Amino acid sequence: MKLITDEFAESKTDADECAAGNDQVAPESAVGSNIKYLLAGMLFGVIALKSEIISWYRIQEMFRLHSFHMYGVIGTAVVTGVIAVWLIKRFNIKTIQGEEVVIHQKKFNWGQVIGGLIFGLGWAITGACPGPLFAQIGSGVLVVTVTLLSAIAGTYVYGVFQRKLPH
Repeated sequence: MKLITDEFAESKTDADECAAGNDQVAPESAVGSNIKYLLAGMLFGVIALKSEIISWYRIQEMFRLHSFHMYGVIGTAVVTGVIAVWLIKRFNIKTIQGEEVVIHQKKFNWGQVIGGLIFGLGWAITGACPGPLFAQIGSGVLVVTVTLLSAIAGTYVYGVFQRKLPH
């Protein structure tokens, strides 16, 4: 039985590289890297839980325009990201390994708008976006497991039909 990943690997060319590829040159140990990201993810989960951004009620308040809380959090994240990217570009800040940070130019694509609308619709219906799904499950909201399995299934279906979709 041939796996989809095998089929993808066989048909992959240089033109198929990920649009957000990792330009890191320095090798990193798999264990050290995974532990680092595991700890960062756990910290994100605790912050998400304590700031109530994983709360179904907070998410519903946002989509019903009843509260500024989520808009404040998202707006703060956007402003922080803009300032961080500007600082990286302005002062040519390097990575911890001393490598140059490469920020690739991105072309506008209507598929991103359509995908964003679908994502937002799913977020409004389920009260969860992919980032905090694990924090919600970890905090005891086990019904979100259905949302997680749906997200995995949706990603799989996209992978199956990716080559047939307009990009």
